[in-house]
Amino acid sequence: MLIGICGGICAGKHSVAEYLVQHHHFLRLHLPNTPSNLHVSDPDDVRRLLPSISDQRGTRGLTFPDVDSLLDFVTRRWREHWVLTDIHSESTLDLLLRRPFFLLISVDAPTSLRYTRFSARCTLRSLTPPPLDKFILCNPPRPLPSPHPQPLHHPSLPRPTWDKYFMHLSTLASTRSNCMKRRVGAVLVRNNRVISTGYNGTPRNLTNCNEGGCPRCNGGKSGQLNTCLCLHAEENALLEAGRERIGDREGGILYCDTCPCLTCAVKIVQVGIEEVVYAQGYNMDEDTARVLEEGGVRLRQFTPERSGLVSLGLEGKEEEEEEEEAVNGWLVNGGGLEGKKALVKMKDDIANR
Repeated sequence: MLIGICGGICAGKHSVAEYLVQHHHFLRLHLPNTPSNLHVSDPDDVRRLLPSISDQRGTRGLTFPDVDSLLDFVTRRWREHWVLTDIHSESTLDLLLRRPFFLLISVDAPTSLRYTRFSARCTLRSLTPPPLDKFILCNPPRPLPSPHPQPLHHPSLPRPTWDKYFMHLSTLASTRSNCMKRRVGAVLVRNNRVISTGYNGTPRNLTNCNEGGCPRCNGGKSGQLNTCLCLHAEENALLEAGRERIGDREGGILYCDTCPCLTCAVKIVQVGIEEVVYAQGYNMDEDTARVLEEGGVRLRQFTPERSGLVSLGLEGKEEEEEEEEAVNGWLVNGGGLEGKKALVKMKDDIANR
């Protein structure tokens, strides 16, 4: 498995990773940590924000130039234990989340404790620690699970559209996938009624892909699709339904969480599907669109809004209140005179926005 650890500055990400290394036989993996990833431009801020010397890339574990090469390596060894703390962007996270063996955890600590750790790091590097308000403001927004989901009886909670409903079902179907490359789900619908569902993986009676059944998917590298033993989600949905149940251009709609590949597009045209709705793109989108258009099949992209995530950015009144609470918490925990000065400056900053 591959565990990814995210969190704020000095929240304890590297401590958790080292615990896994020392007590559970994990091995550290690293991605490049550049100034652009740190969201700062001042050279001193870059030196302050770089990980501690024992955690800089190349000093411990294995280092990879990009997330694709890291995933190629881990896919061939997914039964071993790996841990990564260098998740610098949402695009990197999206690639990691496609792998079924990836687990993301978030760690955090009180602002006062994180600032104390950060000040000690700066002192060790012969740098002047930044004031508390700057430390709070330089923490980039992080996506975390929302702690306040709306109850089902909430009066403003709308029913999902048919597109959103069926796309969620296709995502749910993808969780049954055993493919080592990516999880894909599909739902075949006619007149807003589900006819069949499908997910990708090896055919029945063959060894599951995640147990070594497909050498191509377990090999790590992309390409060589002609050697892949896994049926695609769209194929399984079409095979499950059969042409008689689908009907020839009788309103059949195929919902896929990933755009169909060229091979599946040909089969979709052949069985008489009327429309294909997908969420995520694929590297054959243009070829797929051409074949479907020639075959009289409409192709449409629908991307549901991301639910269950909130941004910890500094926008709006709630975030301003969080800043004041963070600084007040610092004083309560023994911030002293310097903390009091920081509180006054922080309130001035808030008032001037």
